[in-house]
Amino acid sequence: MLRRLIPGLLFGFVVFLGIGLAGDLRQVGARVQDFHWPLFLPVIALVLWNYLLRFLKWQFFLGRVGVQDLPLLESARIFVAGFPLAVTPGKVGETLKAVWLRKASSLSTARGVSVVLAERIGDGLAMLVLSLLGVIAYPQYWPAFLAVLALLLSVILVSQIRPAALALLKLGERLPLIGRLSHSLHELYEGSYSLFRPGAALFSVAVGAVSWLAEGIALYVVLLGLGVPPDRDTLALAVFVLAFSTVIGAMSALPGGLLATDASIAGMLVLLLGLEAGTAAAATLLIRLATLWFAVALGLAVWVFSGDLLGLSERMKDEG
Repeated sequence: MLRRLIPGLLFGFVVFLGIGLAGDLRQVGARVQDFHWPLFLPVIALVLWNYLLRFLKWQFFLGRVGVQDLPLLESARIFVAGFPLAVTPGKVGETLKAVWLRKASSLSTARGVSVVLAERIGDGLAMLVLSLLGVIAYPQYWPAFLAVLALLLSVILVSQIRPAALALLKLGERLPLIGRLSHSLHELYEGSYSLFRPGAALFSVAVGAVSWLAEGIALYVVLLGLGVPPDRDTLALAVFVLAFSTVIGAMSALPGGLLATDASIAGMLVLLLGLEAGTAAAATLLIRLATLWFAVALGLAVWVFSGDLLGLSERMKDEG
């Protein structure tokens, strides 16, 4: 797993350096040095609040797919251990959480994948909700907004039109490659059907909107720490920039949304808020440090004490 993460980590370093160079490295360094660092504590507190609400949603999803025998601390360990997996193309590495769930509970891997899928789609819709007012104010973002919304809603709608979904699965069973996976695909569908029911989907989006709002406020606090005057419009723009940039990063399928999210945050801060390039770059580096890279660090810390999740315990037994 570490070997598979190294490319994403290296890419992250390159992106950090590129954002710094784009904003003039000396100017960015000066802006970061002048940052009011005591404000970084509430930034981290807001990010942790986001993680807590997302964990509550994770628990809700597990209950929906029938997980009853998983201790709370073990569930939290799997949830946090999945953070570094975001630094994989399209976050596909996060499907490893489904394997961990299978080992820790009676849940099948396919149904575990449906939980990961529901997390991603619910978060995407939540961030679109947070982006709505910004898109209304800046119509140039409508095409991207509507394209992402249509994609996410289509997944939910297909899962809820049960006869059509079952017909597609039955058709797929006739194909050689898909036929061998028919049982797993049925399990994946049954989990998705439960998780995307109207009540569950609305709960997921509502909790997601509140949790990701915290990270938008965290970007606003970062801007205050860089000397941007406090203002209600600035707060609204910070929430829009963070949410919409995260959506762009997710749709890019790049590891952790690297480059796409970072460039979007910096560019939108310049275009919409009128910040200097150096200040926008500094804000981007600080908020990504507090969100993406803080999450990766937390997850790697869990990995240190979780050899069983990474297969190290079994390897040590074999070698012994």
